Amino acid sequence: MIRALVLTLVMVATSAVARDDGVTSFTLDNGLEVVVIEDRRAPVVTQMIWYRVGSADEPQGLSGIAHFLEHMMFKATETLERGEFSAVVAANGGRDNAFTSFDYTAYFQRIASDRLDLVMQMEADRMRNLRFTDEDFVTEMQVILEERNQIVDSNANAVAREQLRAALFLNHRYGIPIIGWQHEIEAIGMEDLLAFYDTHYWPDNAVLIIAGDVEAAEVRDLAEGHFGPIPSSPVPLLRDRPAEPPHLAERRMIYEDARASQPYVTRSYLAPARRSGAQEEAAALVFLAEILGGSSFTSVLGSRLVHDTGVALFTGANFSGSALDHGTFTLTVFPAEGVSLQEAEDAMDEAVASLLTDGIDPDQLERIRMQLRAAEVFAMDNTDGRAREFGIALTTGLSVDDVLDWPRVLQEVTPEDILAAAAALFDRRQSVTMWVVPSREML
Repeated sequence: MIRALVLTLVMVATSAVARDDGVTSFTLDNGLEVVVIEDRRAPVVTQMIWYRVGSADEPQGLSGIAHFLEHMMFKATETLERGEFSAVVAANGGRDNAFTSFDYTAYFQRIASDRLDLVMQMEADRMRNLRFTDEDFVTEMQVILEERNQIVDSNANAVAREQLRAALFLNHRYGIPIIGWQHEIEAIGMEDLLAFYDTHYWPDNAVLIIAGDVEAAEVRDLAEGHFGPIPSSPVPLLRDRPAEPPHLAERRMIYEDARASQPYVTRSYLAPARRSGAQEEAAALVFLAEILGGSSFTSVLGSRLVHDTGVALFTGANFSGSALDHGTFTLTVFPAEGVSLQEAEDAMDEAVASLLTDGIDPDQLERIRMQLRAAEVFAMDNTDGRAREFGIALTTGLSVDDVLDWPRVLQEVTPEDILAAAAALFDRRQSVTMWVVPSREML
């Protein structure tokens, strides 16, 4: 899976690197980074434009503005009427959407490959020519507030996760929800949105990913034609974020919500994120999450707490390492009937401690290694997934080479790497433990 051949092609106005796995990358003179993933098995193409701005880049007091702007990007431009962008995509048999995260905002279309010129023209148009009215603003404000109500406020587990994350990050904006706090969403003004758009939506703050039935040379010509005339940002584009201070004290919390159907305990730790040229620790944490909670039958938590002792109904472990600044590692246990949350937490801690003491089961490690290898192979068949993989990486400080090298890094993880990563991770001072209960009477 790892490429042995790297060819450097000199092109007009750009320098392109083509690799023997069908991935080509180049940068336009205005700073737009372009990645082309060739896959000729079906006459379709996915276009994604990723902006290096997410909720963690928002101004103080305006949480949710990155997501708000994502909604407004589907309004009018100087050449398109309100809603016309999506209507044109649909009329040509395609689909489009967008999403916002802590570190990026992305827009995509999946369409017949002979329509790439059309969707690229429209995407380049709204990079700098967005126009919206007071009516658009008021309407979308209500849509977003209702979205927050449906996705977060009406869901006990979503509110719990929001509270947990707010407690985990002492100063960094990763502790603020992507959709925003309601009172701050309501404080956003139209001028705020326009200023945010004008600050961040420039070609040198974006990555264009084209995946599917295309040729790199064709994509370069289209990108030069549509995005090339857009100037770079007139001022340096900086990601100036508040730093997270050292964590000196363990934090604990209880979230009571009558809508919670099942009590559970969850603990989240600050964790390293993937780092360009140094992805080994993150790779070890991928294995650690699988060893602890990847399978109900063979994982440490599942086998001990669910099957051996019956302490839990369900257990899980998750590592989230695709981030510009900090990752997270989370353990969760849903206790069986009659088992207290304290007993469940104690059993969880004992299982983790036993792993550090007893070491890694070689058979389990090899099963996980095989599963990860298979997942990487199957991922090659999903052009949308590959486009997302590159987009996430390139907006969180990684390079194309880091993405292509990731399968090798995963396969070279050793038991010693995993135990070292676990020892560094499991410091209770950099964690928050939360009990979620329908009622405090259950405590």
